[in-house]
Amino acid sequence: MTSKKRQRRIAITCVVLASLSVAIGSGTCVPAIAASERNVAVVDSGASIGADKDWAQPAGDYANTRYSTLTQINSGNIKALIPVWTFSTGVLRGHEGAPLVVGDVMYVHTPFPNIVYALDLDHEGRMIWKYEPKQDPNVIPMMCCDVVNRGVAYGDGKIFLYQADATLVALDANTGAPVWLAKNGDPLKGATGASAPLVVRDKVLVGVSGGEFGVRGYLTAYNVKDGKQVWRAYSMGPDQETLMNPTKTTEHGKPVGKESSLASWQGDQWKIGGGAPWGWISYDPELNLIYYGSGNPSTWNPKQRPGDNKWSMTIWARDPDTGMAKWVYQMTPHDEWDYDGVNEMILVDQIIDGKPRKTLVHFDRNGFGYTIDRLNGELLVAEKFDPTVNWARAIDTDKSSRTYGRPQVDGKYSTDRNGEETITRGICPSTVGAKNANPAAYSPLTDLFYVPVIHVCMDYEPFRVSYAAGQPYTGADTSVYPPDEEAAMGGFIAWDAKRGKIIWSDKEPFAVASGALATAGGIVFYGTLEGYLKAVDAKSGEELYKFKTPSGIVGNVMTYEHRGKQYVAVLSGVGGWAGVGLTAGLTHSAEGANSPEVYAALSKYTTLGGQLTVFALP
Repeated sequence: MTSKKRQRRIAITCVVLASLSVAIGSGTCVPAIAASERNVAVVDSGASIGADKDWAQPAGDYANTRYSTLTQINSGNIKALIPVWTFSTGVLRGHEGAPLVVGDVMYVHTPFPNIVYALDLDHEGRMIWKYEPKQDPNVIPMMCCDVVNRGVAYGDGKIFLYQADATLVALDANTGAPVWLAKNGDPLKGATGASAPLVVRDKVLVGVSGGEFGVRGYLTAYNVKDGKQVWRAYSMGPDQETLMNPTKTTEHGKPVGKESSLASWQGDQWKIGGGAPWGWISYDPELNLIYYGSGNPSTWNPKQRPGDNKWSMTIWARDPDTGMAKWVYQMTPHDEWDYDGVNEMILVDQIIDGKPRKTLVHFDRNGFGYTIDRLNGELLVAEKFDPTVNWARAIDTDKSSRTYGRPQVDGKYSTDRNGEETITRGICPSTVGAKNANPAAYSPLTDLFYVPVIHVCMDYEPFRVSYAAGQPYTGADTSVYPPDEEAAMGGFIAWDAKRGKIIWSDKEPFAVASGALATAGGIVFYGTLEGYLKAVDAKSGEELYKFKTPSGIVGNVMTYEHRGKQYVAVLSGVGGWAGVGLTAGLTHSAEGANSPEVYAALSKYTTLGGQLTVFALP
């Protein structure tokens, strides 16, 4: 393959839209309703956390369960659900994440240019204010993949927006006026923002994107009052920068040892090593620990980075006050397939083998569902939640084994063993994962997890690539396709995390790229790439309801109660990695690693457009 052709393919691999902040802090806040004309009840973050009526956090609660105790909408009356009002965001591209509801106000975000709207729930979404940051569009090709934003956060009377240009902005929740802003990275060097921040007491936490540009990933804590940096923890590098204590930070119960990260990299490759934590953050107030995952090591060519590449592809448990790591678990050492470990960590207490456990459940892009003791990082269960997964035969769960916790890689699908400029065929899953960053849900009524899945495989060709700041640093070509011609490319499953078993499975023609919602009404919601909002029975998976929204759904379904009535809301707007081929107008696999022709049929069902749709019973 010629280098010119390769460069073209790499560039389109990171087809995206986002924003690079040259005019840092500049933006417009447009009040749409005078203060005397509206009833805005903005509550303090501590009062709203876990509240049944509000949806005050990106995932609904600190534990990332995406579960609501509301029961007004239930399996007995769901068929009567109707859309009651809508709101156009005025932005195309992929609408990921979900709105927040705090008191009588809903806060809606968009992809680049990252507009935030405050909507009056007493008047069917009438605009209270609108904030639109001014960002340099040159950030657009710096984002991988699509220019999505996964949501805003609320706390201390502020709305926290993480812009595409890696600027964290605190907005007054009542007026939309900027209170402070903090620059969290340099987009000219590939550092961008797409994740939802999380407010933990007096701090707001946020990660960074940019692994495909050689950005060394980090998680940062800022003071909610004034935006001053409290701590920053890198994914790889010296102990003092990863905030690891060699004798107290553990993996599988054993101290990680001095300079554990540096020992796993060759030379200075760690300095451009990736490991970006661009996904979700969870928090356990009782243990006072935050949990999140780090992404792929860079480059995608494993030959250029011998070793385990610690601590990419890792689940982290950290003290939110100091940032110090308590324990780590590297799921995919020396990643050869771009299986970012950033998907959500769901915190649930369970009885396993007769013993009560404080567990963390994680559905990784690599296709394995992990159940871990979140107190100490002990691996309890690791099984495939997608039967088509073949890159590894299993995860070693024998605690006496020298390879405990490591994947048993099938050499046939090893892109490192097969070498540079060699195509390894039939790897399942593809780089998009058996599940992407769109979050699963958990219901305590069934003790089951509800997981959106993707059934797509790939061919993978690594090649040598040189690093240049602000330039793509991928180092591999891929093409993707279904496991077989008749296979559905997506699905929605119920998972028993204690046993690592699928309880039921619903097929979908396209990848399921929306976030799930479980409720005490006995139903589970999710969206499809064609644009359907669906509700299924939590026990059986039987489809109970569906409604076609104007565009494909890659957003996360949420619910809230207002004035005694329960509502369900979802953002539609096709895009994200699963739909980037459609949003960018690509039609042939040679145009990018996402093989857009796999989703070409989407154009028969949906088109671009951002809209919020709110549902209720008549």
